[in-house]
Amino acid sequence: MPLSDRNSPPSESSSAPSDESLIRNVSDTARLVAIDRAVESERPDALFRDPFARRLAGERGARIAKSKPLGGRTSGLGWPIVTRTYVIDRMIQAHIEYHGDAVINLAAGLDTRAYRMDLPASLQWIEVDLPEILAHKEEVLRGEKPVCSLERIRLDLSEVPARRELFARLGRQSRKALVITEGLVGYLTCDEVALLAQDLAAQPSFRSWILDMVSPKLLATLQKRMTSNFKQTAPFKFAPEQGPAFFARFGWTVVEANSLLRVAARLNRLPFYLVPISWLPDSHGTQPQRPWGGVCLFSRTI
Repeated sequence: MPLSDRNSPPSESSSAPSDESLIRNVSDTARLVAIDRAVESERPDALFRDPFARRLAGERGARIAKSKPLGGRTSGLGWPIVTRTYVIDRMIQAHIEYHGDAVINLAAGLDTRAYRMDLPASLQWIEVDLPEILAHKEEVLRGEKPVCSLERIRLDLSEVPARRELFARLGRQSRKALVITEGLVGYLTCDEVALLAQDLAAQPSFRSWILDMVSPKLLATLQKRMTSNFKQTAPFKFAPEQGPAFFARFGWTVVEANSLLRVAARLNRLPFYLVPISWLPDSHGTQPQRPWGGVCLFSRTI
């Protein structure tokens, strides 16, 4: 699993690169996502409030967003990120309501849910990512207090034996855990995603799993829009023909498959020119020839 490509998020003190080389690894996309959370948080009708997002994105994040790495967008990835954040927030709340005792956020990046959401103080929140990106986050959030029990674990998730050892420990210390891989599996190959799915399913207490994914048609569309630098440093790879059913053979059954397009239309976040497309029947990611991107919730079947 090439998660080591997420290494070394550039510091604010780095010499200023050209716009074409701003994104130097997958970790840099975390700054892009933070910009979108910041823009949404500053709206009077914001779907969520993330008071830390702009600080975490920093000046580099603003410059990356202005470079329009996915073509034509002026503020990062825009409505898909905002909608994805909103949907996952609601899924986390539902997990807690059903007596979930832990949330394991893999490749957590610059996520701040442990600080900004209304969570029980007893909830175990575990963030796993590379040392560099977690060090940046800790520096920016120094002095801020999480609302729940927060543990940060520095680990390259491509190191499979260490990953399995970590999952075993976290599995022992939780009873009903939710795993989140927001913005992660899209950068992996099918074989790498399959191995991750098996490793997660090996822990009986890992009861639910949230991830975002796209159809092959949408993947092809995104690849056409990307700048050459984005394609080289943060290429999207995972878009299985089977859609969410890809995970069934690894012990996971889909509970929800939320179309970001349809949810964004309902929330009044969809660009006007895409609204008519949202009226079409939802494929739930099962038709590879149709563009679809969504957030899926899986539960264990083994």
